[in-house]
Amino acid sequence: MMKLLQLLPVLLSLHSATSLADAGRSREMVAYGPVKIEVIAEGRGPLIVLLPSSTRDSEDYDAVAERIAAAGFRVLRPQPRGMGKSSGPLEDLNLHALADDIAAVIRQQNAGPAIIAGHAFGHYVARVTDMDHPQLVRGVVVAAAAARRFDPALRVSLTASANAALPDAERLKHLKIAFFAPGNDASEWLKGWHTHLTAVYAKAANNPPRETWWPVARAPILDLQAANDPWRPRGTVNELADAFGDKVTVKVIPNASHALIPEQPAAVADAIVEWARGLKP
Repeated sequence: MMKLLQLLPVLLSLHSATSLADAGRSREMVAYGPVKIEVIAEGRGPLIVLLPSSTRDSEDYDAVAERIAAAGFRVLRPQPRGMGKSSGPLEDLNLHALADDIAAVIRQQNAGPAIIAGHAFGHYVARVTDMDHPQLVRGVVVAAAAARRFDPALRVSLTASANAALPDAERLKHLKIAFFAPGNDASEWLKGWHTHLTAVYAKAANNPPRETWWPVARAPILDLQAANDPWRPRGTVNELADAFGDKVTVKVIPNASHALIPEQPAAVADAIVEWARGLKP
């Protein structure tokens, strides 16, 4: 009996390792009509769906997804149309269609509703999914969302950051202006842009207009902000909370800017996990 008790921690450790291996990262395809969505999936438990920012893909979330999955969640990362192995009509692409893609991914798991976390442009898709498919959405995480009004000059740095034709030094300057807090390494985002889709997703971002979906919030919201984000001036910290009251929880991540995810992956994952655990089933 004593030997069994001595071996128990080892056996539990082996069981835990086996369980993690069984729920390890995989890639799945979800198809409906002419659309095929590649999904990076890992973990077991309640669903959390992670959506990337415009013209970037779900690979950005590697460290965040791993940490959330280790905390006891099933983490899904749909690749946007045109990225990875995802495909579907791109002409006249709009937020409703992108929300339908996310709804199809959640339905395929047969384990919803899900928490949907959208980074920057990804939060447009998350919130429209909440508007169009409320039965599939348990909560929405708005990560590094721009304020309703921000300095339009930031768009110049946004465009330059993704322009591979510019020298790296020039791009890094703009990445530091628009995306990365002082002292954080911006070089990681010299790669990973799908600039051939810039026009497609820029058009989708405005269809339907923001005024159509911004005032609608069916599920609870975690407004996950970056303390140094120029797209979200500190005077707009309570913009969503003022609109939706107790439905919104505001969390500010220090030492991060609009990129947020690569800057503070552990803090982002921990904030999402803590909030998710506090939601009603």
